[in-house]
Amino acid sequence: MKLFGGPAKRIWRKAVALICAAACVVGVSACGSDDASDKIKIGIKFDQPGLGFKKSGTYVGFDVDVAKYIAKKLGYSEDQIEWKEAPSKQREAMLQNGDVDMIIATYSITDSRKEVVSFAGPYFVAGQDLLVRADDDSISGPEDLNGKRLCSATGSTSATVVKEKFANEVQLMEQPSYAECATALLSGIVDAVTTDDIILAGLASASGGRLRVVGDPFTQEYYGVGVKKDDTELVAKIDAAINEMIEDGSWEQAIKDNTAGTDYTPNAKYNPPTANQGIIPDDGEDS
Repeated sequence: MKLFGGPAKRIWRKAVALICAAACVVGVSACGSDDASDKIKIGIKFDQPGLGFKKSGTYVGFDVDVAKYIAKKLGYSEDQIEWKEAPSKQREAMLQNGDVDMIIATYSITDSRKEVVSFAGPYFVAGQDLLVRADDDSISGPEDLNGKRLCSATGSTSATVVKEKFANEVQLMEQPSYAECATALLSGIVDAVTTDDIILAGLASASGGRLRVVGDPFTQEYYGVGVKKDDTELVAKIDAAINEMIEDGSWEQAIKDNTAGTDYTPNAKYNPPTANQGIIPDDGEDS
């Protein structure tokens, strides 16, 4: 039986199109296209082995594993994660502009940052340490760097901390990234690299046993999950996910997986932490 024909059929088609368009506007996935609400956008580093690293179209590292765990607890599968590169200088703007829903990218919780974004966590407490060649036993701490060459990434203050507090005769060298510092270390151009221990552990793991972390951290950096300012509901959900990841053993396994081949272990005085809405203990450093 033919219900519609001619003008009536055309009117029906227009009505269906209008209904579908309206559904798309309110976020109903009924129009044959992907709904943005089905995705979660997470900012990570793309160039930090062991933490956030883009490799042949996939993303690997401890921060990535933490992000996947949190996303799952929020109801998203891995296929629903949209990874965004989050360079250090752009992180606050990315959150404020809504380019990402959260950032998990060695993002230290500081008072100045909390003025413009909110933090869940911490999910890890890093400490500044040194990376040296595996066969070099002359460096056991920052005090041993006088007369030696120390590399850090351009714009970092970590090498300056060493020079000002521990070894005023150290020779400082900068490279665009810590991976390039590691290359300089392997080739003998520098004697050590300094930054957060978990970053150095990732570089050591990627070196195939040729580099090692000294294992004597001398600062504390509380890594948090950055979200848009005052999104307390999301902060509470992320905190719960982080604490569950620690309790069920997934956190420890992720550390082991991403620092394989090294003797690295997180500083037991501070790790694993308790996620408590971005609160830093009194002994935390603001860096």
